[in-house]
Amino acid sequence: MHSRQQEIAAALNVCAPFSGPEAIQTEIDRRVAFIQRCLRESGMKTLVLGISGGVDSTTAGLLAQRAVEGMRAAGEGDYRFIAVRLPYQVQHDEHEAQLAVDTIKPDECHTVNIGTAVLGLAAATEALEPLSPEQRDFVLGNTKARMRMVAQYTIANARQGLVIGTDHAAEAVMGFFTKFGDGACDLTPLAGLVKDQVRQLAGALGAPEQLVHKVPTADLEELSPGKPDEAAHGVTYRHIDDFLQGKPVPEEAARIIVQTYDKTAHKRQLPKEP
Repeated sequence: MHSRQQEIAAALNVCAPFSGPEAIQTEIDRRVAFIQRCLRESGMKTLVLGISGGVDSTTAGLLAQRAVEGMRAAGEGDYRFIAVRLPYQVQHDEHEAQLAVDTIKPDECHTVNIGTAVLGLAAATEALEPLSPEQRDFVLGNTKARMRMVAQYTIANARQGLVIGTDHAAEAVMGFFTKFGDGACDLTPLAGLVKDQVRQLAGALGAPEQLVHKVPTADLEELSPGKPDEAAHGVTYRHIDDFLQGKPVPEEAARIIVQTYDKTAHKRQLPKEP
């Protein structure tokens, strides 16, 4: 075991491996109850979540819809879940995003195309002009993530809502989210899960295999459309999951994970104060 595995797993509150179907169902129930508790404590009536077509947002969406349906069935009030499609112009895997929405069956589905907003901001930003095409593409990838969160909070503000994030332990350890973009939210019902556990929950919730085992991608860069997360990480999710759950991993994989965790520490912290 790497000397820092236990420390990092504890910091990210990593969930123990599931022992079987009953344990998975117990975890689903626990996380649904967490979402319901967040709504009650906040006084809000709506949940808002961007649906990309990946397993993370599909799983979070299924949990959210189950949460509000349970509250309505208990006579607690007209709680609702709004799924939001947030394409940048035309999304290349739109059919999978629509499959995710059809699987979740949200109370409402809104679409906000962020293309015009991102391009308008880019045109007005002089700091982008001297950048190489690759640098510009990377910066605007983060702008897309932040614009998507602006859209979600606009809907949430209009509808007395909380915004759900999809971050989990396997992304958190790698800092694989945009600061104040997809990293900005009110609750993270997938927190502490490793990637394979997200897939296990998705399968138990009825997500189609096509989405459960879809190659994960943030899909933010136009010059590398559909770039797999693992290509960005330099290490596989299997090794990340194993590292977080205290299992042996190749020395080079452990080195990359620890180095990336330390380098991205600022993303997991609140703003610094004097």
